[in-house]
Amino acid sequence: MSSPSLNSIFGYLSSLTRHDRRRLYQQPSTALAIFRRMLPHLAKAFVMALLYMPQSLPVENLDRWVQQNSREEKEKAQGLLQLMDMVSITKDEKTQKNTIRLANPFVTSLRRALAGGGDHRSFGVPSNKQDPSVTEKTLDDFARTQWDSIMYFVVGSVESGASSGDSIALGLRSLLDRGGFVRPRGKTAIITQDGFEFLLRDINTQIWSLLIVYLKDSVTRSQDNIEILSFLFTLGSLEVGKGYTTENLTESQRATLEDLHDLGIVYKHPTVETRFYPTRLATTLNSDSNTVTSSLGGTLALAGGASTDSKGFIIVETNYRIYAYTNDDLRIAILSLFTSLRTRWPNMIIGKLTKDSIQGAIRSGITAQQIISYLTAHAHPIMASNRSDQAPTGQPSLPPTVVDQIRLWQIEGDRMKVTSGYLFKDFASEQQYSAVVEKARLVGVLVWNDDKRRQCFITRYEQIQSMLKNGGD
Repeated sequence: MSSPSLNSIFGYLSSLTRHDRRRLYQQPSTALAIFRRMLPHLAKAFVMALLYMPQSLPVENLDRWVQQNSREEKEKAQGLLQLMDMVSITKDEKTQKNTIRLANPFVTSLRRALAGGGDHRSFGVPSNKQDPSVTEKTLDDFARTQWDSIMYFVVGSVESGASSGDSIALGLRSLLDRGGFVRPRGKTAIITQDGFEFLLRDINTQIWSLLIVYLKDSVTRSQDNIEILSFLFTLGSLEVGKGYTTENLTESQRATLEDLHDLGIVYKHPTVETRFYPTRLATTLNSDSNTVTSSLGGTLALAGGASTDSKGFIIVETNYRIYAYTNDDLRIAILSLFTSLRTRWPNMIIGKLTKDSIQGAIRSGITAQQIISYLTAHAHPIMASNRSDQAPTGQPSLPPTVVDQIRLWQIEGDRMKVTSGYLFKDFASEQQYSAVVEKARLVGVLVWNDDKRRQCFITRYEQIQSMLKNGGD
């Protein structure tokens, strides 16, 4: 659950009502996609063990499936399954013990997805007619062009305003504005802190960041967000290069196709309304890795800040000098956000990390950790010799003096980190307070607590709600 894209999807799914989540699980393709993408390994193991059990299982039996030192991971996995309405926990009338089982419709849809059968057609319906002119290369070129336009618009807004956005649709410009990635200033657009965050992420996270904004805004377009989200998960399971019919799609899903075309996720022929082609960008929707980069190459393989598929190109010296082996304009533009560029050669850029360049980026919203993460993710393999004690063997690492200095330059600005959550106080007893704090710590939602004043601050309360109602039992 550490991936930024996973966190954004999880946050959106957990914000849905129980009714909406159950609607979502009615499609086998959606149930399978969420099972594969959303759940940690231990939660997946629980689901597979419970999938074909004819009766409910005592909750205490789950403890026997894990080692004693894995109790925290077990609590997190169980809490996540409950939060996502994938399991149902009830009390057995005879034994008076809590039992657990997979909940409908999730269990029914997952069984259908794994075993096949039925006429749900949730994995897409191939078109009877295929256009031989639409090849995988055609789709890759289209996806790269569309996505590059978005990236150049966001990066170009740093210096040239919205002039670089002439090549992207008005709907996309509006989407970037509503998502807080850029903000309008007269006829120009200025990048925001979230915009910097967007630029430094991998493509998978970037796509889902835009799609989450699109889903949240679906109400204003009179569209069904559950139908759209289900369609997005379906797209992730389709085959690149094959055409699919739109006849089985709902009205909201057909309308979404036009916007997904602008994003480069699907390709629609201008004269054929009943057929669409998923691009390689669509394959990232159900993937936790940046697998698209190795196939698309180009800018898509380098724009993100966490890609492991593209070769590193940045060398950082202890004197803060940077050598970037690239001639790509987008890479250079991203580096210029926090680097003072000095010299450009046909295949290399020379620059320097200075106090002014770093603090200028910080004033615009970028953080020191974002800069460090980007430089580390794109460090040249030769920098593996600088590996720190905390970095895995063979992984490139920045010089410690550079990392420390970047952080010190940020500290000078006295930046604060804001965490959204809930403050709990006035507990009925010490026992209730201790039980709630321990549970919150186990499921990973505890941020702060004060034993003397019996107060705690947590990011989510759903997983401890029942404990509060029962007085800490």
